[in-house]
Amino acid sequence: MAQDRAQALVIEDSPEITLLVRSLLEKEGYDVVATPQGRRGVEYARAERPELVILDLSLPDTDGVEVCRELRSFSDAYVVMVTARDDEVDKIVGLTVGADDYVTKPFSPRELAARVRTVLRRSTPTSEAQEGVGFGDVELDRGTREAHK
Repeated sequence: MAQDRAQALVIEDSPEITLLVRSLLEKEGYDVVATPQGRRGVEYARAERPELVILDLSLPDTDGVEVCRELRSFSDAYVVMVTARDDEVDKIVGLTVGADDYVTKPFSPRELAARVRTVLRRSTPTSEAQEGVGFGDVELDRGTREAHK
C-alpha cells in the first residue's frame, strides 16, 4: 500500500456492498482492505491502524457492536457503521459503543462519499496546523497543541 494514502478497512459480509464501498473509498483517495469477518477486521486494524473503518453490524462470526467496542479499546479510527438496522435504539447503541457515524442501508453512495470526505479532510493536517506559532518567548505547536517556553 502507498504510504501517502490513508488506509480504510471495510468489515462487511455482503460482496455487493463491499464492492460499492471499496470503489467509493478508492475514488476518495483511500487504500482499501475488506473482510467479511469481524475477527479478521479487528486483527487487521490492530496491526495496520487504518484511519477509517466501515463496519456492518450483522456479521457472520461476531456482532458488529462487539467489533466496534474492541476497536475502540486500541484505535481512534473514524468508524462508520453501515447497516440495515434502522431502529433508534440500534443507532444509539452503535454510537454509544464508539461509532462516529451511522448510515442505514440502503444508503446513498454520494452521501457516504460526503461523510467519508469529511473524515479524510480531518485526518490530513494542513500545513498551517503543522507549523508552530510564536508569541514572544512562547512557541505553540498547533499539531500537538503544546506550548513551549
